Amino acid sequence: MKSTIEICINGVWHEAALIESGGRDRCTFEYLPEYVFGNICQPVSLTLPVSMETRQPMDECPPFLLDMVPQGNGRRYLTQRLGLADSDDLVMPLIQHGAFNPVGRLRLDTAVAYADSIREDDASLHRGFTLDEIVGRKDDFIENLSRHGMLGAGTTGLQGASAKFMMVKNNEGLWFIDSFAKESDIASHWLLKLPRGRHETDQAILKNEAAYIKVARACGLRSHGETFHRDGMLFVPRFDRAIKNGVVVRLHQESLASLASHRSFGIRPNHFDLVNAFLPFVTDPVDEVIEYVKRDLLNLAIRNTDNHARNTAVQQLEDGTIRLTPVFDIAPMFMDREMIVRASRWLDKNGLVINNFADVIEELPLENENKNAVMLAIKSFSKAVEGLPLTMEECGVDTDIIDLCKPHINLVCESIGKGRCAAKNGRSR
Repeated sequence: MKSTIEICINGVWHEAALIESGGRDRCTFEYLPEYVFGNICQPVSLTLPVSMETRQPMDECPPFLLDMVPQGNGRRYLTQRLGLADSDDLVMPLIQHGAFNPVGRLRLDTAVAYADSIREDDASLHRGFTLDEIVGRKDDFIENLSRHGMLGAGTTGLQGASAKFMMVKNNEGLWFIDSFAKESDIASHWLLKLPRGRHETDQAILKNEAAYIKVARACGLRSHGETFHRDGMLFVPRFDRAIKNGVVVRLHQESLASLASHRSFGIRPNHFDLVNAFLPFVTDPVDEVIEYVKRDLLNLAIRNTDNHARNTAVQQLEDGTIRLTPVFDIAPMFMDREMIVRASRWLDKNGLVINNFADVIEELPLENENKNAVMLAIKSFSKAVEGLPLTMEECGVDTDIIDLCKPHINLVCESIGKGRCAAKNGRSR
């Protein structure tokens, strides 16, 4: 089966490349000649420059395609509809049928055609909802989305175990299912996120995700918009979409897993490998390394253990700047009943974990002058770590979660030379 990869530039879709399935997890990739010799020259992946020489048969799918493989509810929906037994080698059939509206600025023409062929033209899917209607009739609203709007809400384009729906809001404040809204009416793009399960712990994790994003912003990390939680529903503003002069602008977004050439899920990478993966592409390498190290320090302190390589990505802004995206999927995942452990760690050449961040910075692939800049930034950031108990309280994190994080805040402070600083803000370990 052949599919054309389309890329959206300035609100217009362009045919960019061709992939042909050679089996469930194999394909051939090549840019289209008319795209190579056209005037766009924007790659579908930062690792695949636009060139006829990029044409190549591959034993496995190009890693960037895995960013578009649906997981969770969307994956279950597609495998059942396609009559497939779920397995690890379904990359091609899942994206060729499901990647019609994924995160970022790409889509597959076969997925668009498939979605159009099975999409229901139910009037209830085209109407706008007030926020009170969504929250007040939550069960009916979600059931309607799940039964009729799975494709319209873009769930097959999203990854992760939590149920997520792509929504948009118009200038009158009404909410619509993404694919059923007129682009000219869209004011902002959102993800509606539900708990991973029905247990009270799942509810608590989702509720505190909104507070955790506020904590990240308060600590000076890159964030976007105002995430909010209402009655078991999390509303997250999307940062891969923007509105410019009434036109929806789609920004390139690519996971660190793709940049690091991960050709499967479940890989537990070395942080140093991920840094090496994004350094060649970002506009300001030192700033992005500082941002990356700060995020890891914060994850350690507030116990966001779900730090796999697809939970961090880069984006390309309209002016061409390439940087890490704003933080996303940051939550108290240490509470999850599936016992999610840290996937990425700082490992030395012998595979041993480095716990002292002075040693981490010394091993970074930077010139000494730039390592010094990183060290100064991290020393300054230690003040934000030291104040985390109070910051978390002010941002609305539950008290029991703050108490459970305090020993880890102390450890992070120690790792950057500040001692057991959380004791100044409450109970020490």
